[in-house]
Amino acid sequence: MNRNLFLKELRRNALSLIVWMIVITLFISVTMAVYPVFVENQSKIIGMMSLIPGELLQFKGISNFNDFLSVLGFYAVNNIIYMMVLGSIYAIVLSSGILLKEEYNKTAEYLLTRPLTRSEIFVSKLAVLTLNVFLLNLVTALAGFISLELFKNGPFSIRAFLILSLYTLLLNILFGAIGLFLSTLVKRAKPITTFSIGLVLIFYFIFTLSKITEGIAKIGYLSPFRYVNTDATNPAYTIDFWHLLYFIGISLLLTVLSYRLYNRKDIYI
Repeated sequence: MNRNLFLKELRRNALSLIVWMIVITLFISVTMAVYPVFVENQSKIIGMMSLIPGELLQFKGISNFNDFLSVLGFYAVNNIIYMMVLGSIYAIVLSSGILLKEEYNKTAEYLLTRPLTRSEIFVSKLAVLTLNVFLLNLVTALAGFISLELFKNGPFSIRAFLILSLYTLLLNILFGAIGLFLSTLVKRAKPITTFSIGLVLIFYFIFTLSKITEGIAKIGYLSPFRYVNTDATNPAYTIDFWHLLYFIGISLLLTVLSYRLYNRKDIYI
């Protein structure tokens, strides 16, 4: 890894990281601020929720109403959507452009004429991507924990909260690896931001359909969102080994493939 390139990329992407941190933190804080009001009016809300189809509640991660009334259940149902979807969009947007930026900005010649190998460029940018995704998850998880502490009406499982946060981090890293891989497949330098965002939303749409439509439930296995367990109020809630292997295995595979493809692809100056 080249230290100078790493620091340069870190500075270049610092503003967007801060903006994403602020946006997601605000979503979490505002949503959790509603929780005390939600609990005060729980009898009315339970009556309203009884009218909602069971499939839709399962999609939202609600196995029963009492779980939804707990502070951790409320957090999981509402805020994890922000962190999973928005966090994944951030990761794939950053990763899909971090290798292509010099090409479509017409600065690749400057980068490639420096005493840097392709491997150093790739590893330096991969390090920035990994660090930024980790920092985003760390800050938003901290905001979530503070919100839980501020608005809780009883104890909640910190262990379950950490597992939920780990699932989110793994999902974001996977989409980061997908974006990195897609960028190495681009023949002519051009931004693929719109396509990358669309891909996250398509995967989330597939997951949504599979949860609310029993006839096509199996299609949900095509979506990475399917492998995130948000049932944090379940006493048996834990990290599933096969889901952990899925996230780590595919992320590593796509990263290795991206490295090999980047070392071989033509860079347009």
